[in-house]
Amino acid sequence: MTSMPWLTILWAVPMVGAALVMLLPAGARHLAKYAALAVSLVVLAVTALLAVRFEPGGARYQFVEDHDWIPSFGTGYILGIDGIALALVVLTAVLVPVLIVAGWNDAGGARNQADAGGHARSVHAYMALTLAVEGMVLISLTALDVLLFYVFFEAMLIPMYFLIGGFGGQEKSKAAVKFLLYNLFGGLIMLAAVIGLYVATAGSDAFASGTFDFRAIVDAMSSGALDVDPAVLNALFLGFMFAFAVKAPLWPFHRWLPDAAVESTPATAVLMMAVVDKVGTFGMLRYCLQLFPDASMTFRPLVITLAVIGIVYGAIVAIGQTDVMRLIAYTSISHFGFIILGIFVMTSQGQSGSTLYMVNHGISTAALFLVAGFLVSRRGTRAIAAYGGVQKVAPVLAGTFLVAGLATLSLPGLAPFVSEFLVLIGTFTVYPVFAVFAALALVLSAIYVLWAYQRMMTGPVTVGNEAIPDLVPRELLVITPLIAILLVLGVYPKPALDVIDPAVGHTLTTIGRQDPAPRVAQEGPAR
Repeated sequence: MTSMPWLTILWAVPMVGAALVMLLPAGARHLAKYAALAVSLVVLAVTALLAVRFEPGGARYQFVEDHDWIPSFGTGYILGIDGIALALVVLTAVLVPVLIVAGWNDAGGARNQADAGGHARSVHAYMALTLAVEGMVLISLTALDVLLFYVFFEAMLIPMYFLIGGFGGQEKSKAAVKFLLYNLFGGLIMLAAVIGLYVATAGSDAFASGTFDFRAIVDAMSSGALDVDPAVLNALFLGFMFAFAVKAPLWPFHRWLPDAAVESTPATAVLMMAVVDKVGTFGMLRYCLQLFPDASMTFRPLVITLAVIGIVYGAIVAIGQTDVMRLIAYTSISHFGFIILGIFVMTSQGQSGSTLYMVNHGISTAALFLVAGFLVSRRGTRAIAAYGGVQKVAPVLAGTFLVAGLATLSLPGLAPFVSEFLVLIGTFTVYPVFAVFAALALVLSAIYVLWAYQRMMTGPVTVGNEAIPDLVPRELLVITPLIAILLVLGVYPKPALDVIDPAVGHTLTTIGRQDPAPRVAQEGPAR
């Protein structure tokens, strides 16, 4: 399609940008911020170019780059995007500049301005780490080589660890270690599965030697040429699935998320929940289903059961929270349950809804978490009970909190409604009982969102809230595009679905699944 290595440019720009930001003089704190923002906007421009030139009805993988990397290991530098990957690339490219602006003052505050070195470097580190995470996520989403994907799937833990542990709350170090240990353990299990996949291909007549080429392995699996013991494939599926379930996270592998989200800065928490964690659900859709279609069918009931438990569990626990940031973190566990449910029901509506849900959850969670973070930074506490009557003193802040909260509960007219509706429709056609239980979470989400809004924003002004200022221009610059996207995708999701649907169709064809035929009741005898 093109000789220009656009996908390499896509991930290399933020990685090179991160290095350049760190090379700036220690005292150039403002320059570091503006440089990071400029780099993220270049990435957004490249992404826009890819989105415009992407052909939904064209080749399955587009902008493909295929070069030798380590031939003796059967691995190559292979990049390409389909509609699913493109949707998440766009999400990443849109959110990162927003998060850089949102976290403009998260590092290099007054305590860092005493000298030109030492702590002042924290501004450079914060911005560089954010760009590094973006670059690693982008190459993970575009990789078509299993080993290449794994390397960056694991590597992104390092900058995220330093973002969590280096900036944020009093318990940030503990939360960072918990985040790293959970995800490293999942990654080690996946490493064993990646090696096992290579050994399986090396021992198969379909390949002259072992390979990590995702496309070749999927083709061999689909055609039946990859003759591997089903028990081995089941074990390999579990290895991949475990790592993705921790990253996503899927209940009961979620325990690291609330602490990491609460102790991080709001911008870092959003980067983690809205961008990094999506690589886990993306991995389920691309690698678990397509590399191991039969194993995916074997474990489908188990995964769906855990997803539904996570949906209900996250909503119930959110209702009981007294910490507004922890409440929002638990809502994400419920939302990830919906995403995973849609993936594993293996219907076109379910998987299209899940992919769109990844995008919509990223936008809605970013809006809600950032607005809550702006409020907490003003009042100095995350306790819901400390607030009350905020809408009287900061009406714009309260209004944006309400819109973001209504998006979180999937109010019709806002983006998450469409994706959640598709997931429920896709689930109902194959697992109606699970669909009913998942739908109960809609009622629970209304409880935790509206109750939190009522306690924090309505009623008389609580003592200590009288001087809370409204959103300033920088904060409006952060929130306005997020609210706009929620509204646009809520009333007109067609452009996104036009890109996503063909990729979902290819995935279902690859794993040999079709949508259930509609059940039409037969008419009785005429009277």
